[in-house]
Amino acid sequence: MASFDDKVIAITGASSGIGAATARRLGRAGAAVVLGARRKDRLETLAEEIRGAGGRAVTVAIDVADADDVRRLVQTAVTDFGRLDVLVSSAGIGPISPMAARRAADWDAMIDVNLRGVLHGIDAALPVFEHQGRGHFVTIVSTAGLKITPTMAVYGATKNAVRTVLEGLRQESTDGTIKTTAISPGYVRTEFGDSITDPAIRAQIGQGMAEFALDPDQVARAVEYAIDQPWEVEIGELSIRPTVQG
Repeated sequence: MASFDDKVIAITGASSGIGAATARRLGRAGAAVVLGARRKDRLETLAEEIRGAGGRAVTVAIDVADADDVRRLVQTAVTDFGRLDVLVSSAGIGPISPMAARRAADWDAMIDVNLRGVLHGIDAALPVFEHQGRGHFVTIVSTAGLKITPTMAVYGATKNAVRTVLEGLRQESTDGTIKTTAISPGYVRTEFGDSITDPAIRAQIGQGMAEFALDPDQVARAVEYAIDQPWEVEIGELSIRPTVQG
């Protein structure tokens, strides 16, 4: 991979899982990383780790469901580093359950974070990218939108909605100004299961995590690969699964 010394990259969901792994990897590659998530203490610990290894990192406590928060993340990148080259949208939640459970509050939360959170990122970063003449949206989606399974109907729906938004944005941006990349991981060792309130489903997901889930850095490598392409090359979609995942 080439040096990312000239890149400024903002990352949502950066306090854990794929977001944190991506921050570490891109920070090591030389990028200036702007870390956003709700847990400020975890962000600061990660930023100190990156800076301790010679990298550049700043933090912004945000909730992606709040449009103003996401605008602050983007503005921090521009204020502190002069530009924003890539927005990695990694924030997501998955309080999955059968439709019959009628957990409407969980449905709303997934729509707010998984879908609206991505839209807020596009809304915040698009003017900056257009002013600069280029910018790249890299978004963590999910294989749950590719293979529909019981208990994941609403979760998968939010991810498929994001996939549709990104493809629409791609087709509207063929002037070479904007690139979009959707990365769909399968089982990855993250805190995904922590938001699941159904004990049986939480145990099932936890078993899969323990037995064959990927390390988050495997997904971060894919993010790095997509960003590392020459500007005239756009990696539109990538799916990353454990080889034993059905």
